[in-house]
Amino acid sequence: MSREKATSRRRFLLGGLGLGVAGVGALVLGWGVLPPRQRLNGSAPLPVQDGAVALNGWLAIQTDGTVILAMPRSEMGQGVHTALPMLVAEELDVPLSSIRLIQAPMDKIFGNVAMLTDGLPFHPDDRGRLKALAQWTVAKAARELGVIVTGGSSSVKDGWGPMREAGAAARAMLVGAAAALWQVPAAQCRTQNGEVLHPDGRRASYASLARHAASIDPGTPALKLPADFKLIGQPAPRRDTPSKVNGSARFGIDARPPGMLYAALQLPPRLGDTLASFDAAPVLALPGVRKVADLTAALGRRGVSCVAVVADTYWRAKTAAAALPVRWAAGPQAGLSSESVLADFGRLLDSEAGFAYYSSGEVEGKAVQAMRQVSAEYRAPFLAHAAMEPVNCTAQVKNGKVTLWVSTQAPGIAVDVAAKVAGVDAKDVAIEVLLLGGGFGRRLEVDMVAQAVAIAMQCDGAPVQLVWTREQDTQHDMYRPAALARFTARLDEHGRIASWDNKSVSGSITHQFLQRNFGLPGAGPDKTTAEGEFDMPYEIANQRIAHVIADSPVPIGYWRSVGHSHNAFFKESFIDELAHAAGQDGVAFRRAMLVRHPRHLAVLDAAVAKAGSPPPGHAHGVALHQSFGSIVAQVAQVSVENGDIRVQRVVCAIDCGIAVNPNIIAQQMESAVLFGLSAALGGEITFKAGTVQQSNFHDYPVLRMGQTPEVETIIIASAEPPEGVGEPGTPPIAPAVANAVFSLTGKRLRSLPLRLA
Repeated sequence: MSREKATSRRRFLLGGLGLGVAGVGALVLGWGVLPPRQRLNGSAPLPVQDGAVALNGWLAIQTDGTVILAMPRSEMGQGVHTALPMLVAEELDVPLSSIRLIQAPMDKIFGNVAMLTDGLPFHPDDRGRLKALAQWTVAKAARELGVIVTGGSSSVKDGWGPMREAGAAARAMLVGAAAALWQVPAAQCRTQNGEVLHPDGRRASYASLARHAASIDPGTPALKLPADFKLIGQPAPRRDTPSKVNGSARFGIDARPPGMLYAALQLPPRLGDTLASFDAAPVLALPGVRKVADLTAALGRRGVSCVAVVADTYWRAKTAAAALPVRWAAGPQAGLSSESVLADFGRLLDSEAGFAYYSSGEVEGKAVQAMRQVSAEYRAPFLAHAAMEPVNCTAQVKNGKVTLWVSTQAPGIAVDVAAKVAGVDAKDVAIEVLLLGGGFGRRLEVDMVAQAVAIAMQCDGAPVQLVWTREQDTQHDMYRPAALARFTARLDEHGRIASWDNKSVSGSITHQFLQRNFGLPGAGPDKTTAEGEFDMPYEIANQRIAHVIADSPVPIGYWRSVGHSHNAFFKESFIDELAHAAGQDGVAFRRAMLVRHPRHLAVLDAAVAKAGSPPPGHAHGVALHQSFGSIVAQVAQVSVENGDIRVQRVVCAIDCGIAVNPNIIAQQMESAVLFGLSAALGGEITFKAGTVQQSNFHDYPVLRMGQTPEVETIIIASAEPPEGVGEPGTPPIAPAVANAVFSLTGKRLRSLPLRLA
């Protein structure tokens, strides 16, 4: 490890954790002598009813044998309400159909540990002590924080340990109860389909044993070995599909508490504008309108200046809000444009060295300076999330209590912000997390929660449902950051990459997120800005990957696959440029740099073999990328028709460790490809005079049915623990398509979205 690399990492870790030397010492002395917080039993008994018996903080057994499972992760189409119960059902030896989900209480055992540890800026190949210490420290801190959140493709990865342990512990308790009842050694008993069985023919249902089992110490039960899995690895049907087909599924927008009113907003037309005045009288005279409320003071830093209209139907609220006479005061970003943002990025790349996330060897030595140089610059725009379910939240403030009905990825943060806006304790906030009609990171934000609570506070105890229009959703998002990246590489006499120098610039999502949601100052490096660049697997001796953070005047947030979403395009496109400059095939060029990475080679080879040869008039483009622990290779079959880029077929190979549910993995690869392809071919948010130029799906398009390619998924068999699935399929699609376009046309597209005109 170079001195610069080691110093950079230590600086990041100390800055990111907010610790000085004294803090680290206290951490080592205080925490070092204590075991990590357990994740099996909560601070209070699991809240169950109707005679159910809780066996630990995660699950209980009902009198009819149904298993009640506390679910801490949000279902937004990624299949976690199927995959996570599979982990419990496997270890508990019950049918998947016997598990019923309840919302997990706000308890630290349900906090997402994996999501926080994955945020550390270490190269996947790093096996050093510093990485191990940092992961241990952050994991321990994450257990203490107990942040309940769904994101970072971490749900199955985080649940792999505690949810299996919960099932195994409950099974051990039930076996212990049966053994005591029969006066036989527990080792003689086995379990099957919700029963404990003995070789002499005796059997007892879990329901009959649960009450006695609750008092038995499970010890440290052994988890099943993969060879013994009966459910994990099988393509089980999605549990949420029937309700979504028959219409009984309840999303956030479906909340209907008795006496509910409806609210709509008028938001500022330009970024940073503030509410100067409004005339409520004309809309208060409209049918059904109950109230007009200025939310600016109540929201403070938690939201933009805005005004709400409350009515007895949504249509009346929306119509009245649009008709409300409002005067806005220009903010500091009235002159902002996309061109000015990119120009600032260019100046920063010229003037700033940036934070070096990874460096090895020497990229500026005399030996490499004499070699052939290839340079390129790539750009990516701001992107909206464009989830199908519009932004919404239903809130009630009554008798010092707050109740929320909301589709959110971050219920813990939602509860916290609701309590702060309403001026109550967090324990006085109840939340019902409903299904999400798409999340993609947008529902990690809680601006809609703060707004709904601020409105409900003025509605005399009535519940109020706030719904944004599609135009508001598009023009007041927390956008995927725009980014600019420069690459310089040197090729030796054999056409191999001798040095690789990459510097990029963008805003920091993490800085803004911490300030926006926790009131914490954003400082230090942010791994999400350079992920997908600094952590590439290619074996290049001399590397330097750096990033410059630009203070973003545009609100930015987490977007499906975060920094990987654009950095994969930059990196994999430039790899193809270098292959062309070296006169080599792009696949062979990559293979030569993966000698010590057999898993990556296997994924790449599987995708290329399955894709075969393109038909006449078409071309294949290839991209390989690792994100969220999973390795994905994609081959895109592309044609150009009347100047338009058309993608007919995508072959996607993935190594995500143990495949808990192959059906869900295939579905998520298809979803991620189409999501990424929508952005690659048409996604772009632009600013002019501080105003977002796009407003709805007519000018911020997503793929239509007739534009969607066939997606074929290959899942590489693995015995490694599960890694992320929801996001890794998105990053490779843009470079795969761009590389195919170059093969067809000879035109190198270095800016997103991909356009030939």
